[in-house]
Amino acid sequence: MCTTCGCGEGETTIQAHDHEHHHQGPAHVHAPGLGQARMVQIEEDILARNNGYAAANRRRFARRRMLVLNLVSSPGSGKTTILARTIRDLGNRLPITVIEGDQQTSHDAQRIRETGVSAVQINTGKGCHLDAHMVGHALDSLSPEKGSVLFIENVGNLVCPAAFDLGETHKVAILSVTEGDDKPLKYPDMFHASDLLLLNKTDLLPHVEFDVDRCMAYARRVNPSIKVIQLSATTGEGMDAWYRWLEASRQLAVPGR
Repeated sequence: MCTTCGCGEGETTIQAHDHEHHHQGPAHVHAPGLGQARMVQIEEDILARNNGYAAANRRRFARRRMLVLNLVSSPGSGKTTILARTIRDLGNRLPITVIEGDQQTSHDAQRIRETGVSAVQINTGKGCHLDAHMVGHALDSLSPEKGSVLFIENVGNLVCPAAFDLGETHKVAILSVTEGDDKPLKYPDMFHASDLLLLNKTDLLPHVEFDVDRCMAYARRVNPSIKVIQLSATTGEGMDAWYRWLEASRQLAVPGR
């Protein structure tokens, strides 16, 4: 089972443009009737195994001098919209590739491919998050170039992806103003694990009950060092601040490129 929610084992499908690859992801096991101590041991083993794959991914990213961002959020926050707009605005300046994670369908990967960049879809089946082993297999299909930016759009879930290192440079949490402003307190592990919070759909603030200052205060309560950027991927407001953060992060990840 997943270390956090107990999701069941399911076959993972990794879909590139012209082929599919199936494997059983290491982050899921069936464990009916086990005692608490045994469950804790299983969870520790799962995370240790995942961390080994994450370390291998990180070495691959370092050799290629890549900036790798793990985009995490609940469903409907606007991850794919932010990503598609970012690619359209920066695709001529930055080499970009994408890994898309969903339980089913390749809709998001197709949407990203329409922007002109390479994207691999990972379907996790019953799984509620990506793990480092899945990402490593997806990299084999992508072969991103040196000095590039890899976006990993995780499965929509504010719980389980917090525990699984993919080898990324940064986790970027995305929260929309159509959600509760107390989300950082309800899901503290995710916001604690993230280096940046993108507060999306700010164009809807006049129409919803959402206290921006309170949300940012809650986020900084669980993670005092988290950075917050307010934006609307629909209108473009605030996207320049996100692009500046992205470029500065790439400068650090790819010095002297």
